[in-house]
Amino acid sequence: MAINGETKTESTNGEQVSRHQEVGHKSLLQSDALYQYILETSVYPREPESMKELREITAKHPWNIMTTSADEGQFLNMLLKLVNAKNTMEIGVFTGYSLLATALALPDDGKILAMDINRENYEMGLPIIEKAGVAHKIDFKEGPALPVLDQMIAEGKYHGTYDFIFVDADKDNYINYHKRLVDLVKIGGLIGYDNTLWNGSVVAPPDAPLRKYVRYYRDFVLEFNKALGADPRIEICMLPVGDGITLCRRIN
Repeated sequence: MAINGETKTESTNGEQVSRHQEVGHKSLLQSDALYQYILETSVYPREPESMKELREITAKHPWNIMTTSADEGQFLNMLLKLVNAKNTMEIGVFTGYSLLATALALPDDGKILAMDINRENYEMGLPIIEKAGVAHKIDFKEGPALPVLDQMIAEGKYHGTYDFIFVDADKDNYINYHKRLVDLVKIGGLIGYDNTLWNGSVVAPPDAPLRKYVRYYRDFVLEFNKALGADPRIEICMLPVGDGITLCRRIN
């Protein structure tokens, strides 16, 4: 299996099957055609116009690979409705595609504490969020999230108050985020960690030709996944949606 570039494997009937292993591809499905089928059949026909507009604008950004995939945005939107989330948090916003998916799912008095080190990227999507009528649900804070989380924990009043928390930020701090977020999410509440399959590199052989950023963060992702598997405070479910998302349900 190649990690950089696309490989071809032969199926039982002799046909060549495309397996996209291009690092940075937002889907882990083995077939590009199958992923496109999901998008065109299930995702795009139901995608709100505001999310479509934001997705298309973000596609022109030089760092567009950082955005949440459309199928994952759909998943988050439905998940939030299923758990009746009202008070949420997002660490790592970029242009706000997942943030908009969340805001559209919350009731009118729902709240999202959104944190990112780059306000400029957030403001790229803000006009679309405002046009969608959900900007009032968002409290955006520019800067590192860890000091904010530490202050919230120190104040004491935020323990167990969040219904849902979504993390799509610096992978080398995922463990540090988790140590704090488990205290802030309510019992029965969910934390979603994005990119936990990290372009499929979590199973790449040691000599695989990985891009530098993929190789650098892979060990952090591997360590984090192992830590979640051993954490008795949560139930976990790792899903191959987008680049891999692990849901953690706090149980004690």
